[in-house]
Amino acid sequence: MFFQFRQLRVAVNVPSWEALRHEVTQRFRNGQGFALATINLDHLVKLRGSETFRRAYAAQDFVTADGNPIVWMSRLAGDPVDLIPGSDAILPVVRIAAQEGVTVSLVGSRDDALKAAAAYLEREVPGAKVVLQIAPPMGFDPDGAAAQDILRRIGDSGARLCLVALGAPKQELFAAAGRQTCPQVGFLSIGAGLDFFAGTQQRAPEWVRRLALEWLWRALSSPMRLGPRYVKCLAILPGHMLRALGQRLTRA
Repeated sequence: MFFQFRQLRVAVNVPSWEALRHEVTQRFRNGQGFALATINLDHLVKLRGSETFRRAYAAQDFVTADGNPIVWMSRLAGDPVDLIPGSDAILPVVRIAAQEGVTVSLVGSRDDALKAAAAYLEREVPGAKVVLQIAPPMGFDPDGAAAQDILRRIGDSGARLCLVALGAPKQELFAAAGRQTCPQVGFLSIGAGLDFFAGTQQRAPEWVRRLALEWLWRALSSPMRLGPRYVKCLAILPGHMLRALGQRLTRA
């Protein structure tokens, strides 16, 4: 399953939870870093309008499906993938890190949320160790000098997994820069995942997620901020569904 944007093809290249565990384990064991992004309709909107965001996606090693519409498209394309949101990937990846003796850094959110999230991870995952927590200031530039300073601190800490909770597109831009500065570190872009663990944001209940209505839950929770975003997402959905069908027909 892939999405074409001018000269960039974004492929969902981690199709299952099993594949995710295998790829991350191998990278840790081989002393290699990675950048993992999770694609959803909002990212597709941003990719259409931002060359900078497209460059950041081109630097990602792994892409998973974040959102049921991406999963539906993959089925329509005849190339089905699992739903692997960044928030859900945190604990499985941190468990692998703990098993492989890899320490963790947290970047994003606020100081109090990072402290609570670190405590949650170390409590829930035996052997997990969070060695660095950094909450960038408002207006943080993921391509600027402050970002390079944070990346140097990550490198100096010895952490080889960085959970990046800056929101799109900042987290993907930061991870892309990290692949150059800290090639031994795995960067996992997770959106609001740490805030969910800290309790500073509430995620949609599980029954809402099972019905594929998490987007509606979020839109109703903040209609002025998120309403226009989801209108744009819904506007591009039919076209992407047709292109997914085209992929199936081309493959056939």
